[in-house]
Amino acid sequence: MGRLTGKRALATAAGQGIGRASVIAMAREGAEVIATDVNDAALESLSEAWARLRTESPQGDALGQIVTRRLDVLDLESITEAVQAVGAVQVLFNCAGIVAHGTILDCDEEQWDLSVRLNMTAMYRMCRAVLPDMIAGGGGSIVNMASVASSVIAAPNRFVYGATKAGVIGLTKAIACDFIGQGIRANAICPGTVESPSLEERMRRTDDYEAARRAFVARQPMNRLGRPEEIAALVVYLASDESSYTTGTEHVIDGGWTNT
Repeated sequence: MGRLTGKRALATAAGQGIGRASVIAMAREGAEVIATDVNDAALESLSEAWARLRTESPQGDALGQIVTRRLDVLDLESITEAVQAVGAVQVLFNCAGIVAHGTILDCDEEQWDLSVRLNMTAMYRMCRAVLPDMIAGGGGSIVNMASVASSVIAAPNRFVYGATKAGVIGLTKAIACDFIGQGIRANAICPGTVESPSLEERMRRTDDYEAARRAFVARQPMNRLGRPEEIAALVVYLASDESSYTTGTEHVIDGGWTNT
């Protein structure tokens, strides 16, 4: 029996990076995971990877399952339709987000609007959509992806990203406070710099890839980047009953960036 056996989980941005690693980790622990993304090719790749893993795993039928579904978290109608089709879940993992570069003077109205919509509004809509059935079912766990670049610490040239991720922490704490008596737990994860296709793309957009990579690595006193699987392990813990006494917290997992 896995730690998430008998639980249904809904995850956004599941096609790559932390989202993909977390979906696989939850399914390994017995969960039925509805993995959503706007990228159809990434979802197909995830399905193929999971099929291979199930075939090769000695756990066999003890594993959970992954069901993929296209979902555009920027579209309220898409969210409403997906949640209605999926039905009640015991775990919601909000992973979708965007990293915008620059100070407030670099942040025009378009960049501000997209960052707020994707990093905060989508999360608000997802939480609001799943909460009624989650409450009716006796409770559940909401895990929201924030960042140490938020209200935890300021990072250079991360103005709108830091502002919206601070908002994610506030949103998470408010849900935890309002629904603690109804069996709902809500926690935020605050990673440092993690290896991901998104980070790789951002480094390649700079004038000097190697210099960018060295700078990202240097931020962590452990002198390395985080791995998606390390964040996924925390997602599993917060989704499981092992964390049943934990709610309203921001969990920093950053290689020592903020506390050394």
